[in-house]
Amino acid sequence: MNTIAGILLFGILLGFTGGATAGDATAGKDKSAACTGCHGVNGISSNPMWPNLAGQQEGYLVKQLHAFRDGVRDDALMSPMAKTLSDADIDNLAAYYSNLQAGQ
Repeated sequence: MNTIAGILLFGILLGFTGGATAGDATAGKDKSAACTGCHGVNGISSNPMWPNLAGQQEGYLVKQLHAFRDGVRDDALMSPMAKTLSDADIDNLAAYYSNLQAGQ
């Protein structure tokens, strides 16, 4: 494969995955204390009404948290929680939860 084709393929694949965020998983763990009441200490919810966050794709978590924070999605519990998050908080939380294993 030539260099140009490789670069194009990389760009296409990056587009499909939503790109990478620069989140800090350690900072995300520190910030996650407010999330544990619904989503569990290790990102596994004990209530089927709330999703598990452990092992979710990082880009998906970023997108959903931005949607709640910015009013694109509305939920009586999540929207007020997300409104307080900065872009860095969102990236950090996504890095933390995406790196947890669903069975932890």
